[in-house]
Amino acid sequence: MLHRKIYQLCCDGREVWIFLRDQQRWIERARILDIEGDLVTVRYETEEDDEVCSWEEMIRLESIGSVMQKLATVPRGDIEPLVSEDCPEAERIRNHHPESND
Repeated sequence: MLHRKIYQLCCDGREVWIFLRDQQRWIERARILDIEGDLVTVRYETEEDDEVCSWEEMIRLESIGSVMQKLATVPRGDIEPLVSEDCPEAERIRNHHPESND
């Protein structure tokens, strides 16, 4: 089942966070490039002092304990979110204040 889900994430090309059980560490904001047998190839970047390093790592499927992906990001505070002009009215986020009569 995990193999199938990772394959789906690979096809989607979205950023994921991967927890490696054997190393007890997270790989953050990685892209799954390929799955061949029980090897998963990922690419990610890290920041070290004054440089950004790009990594490509091959991970055994059995080492992966968890995979997460960010679904959405909404700024905190009283900021009006940006909405595309072609966003359907039914899918727009509305601000409801408790004192209003909406």
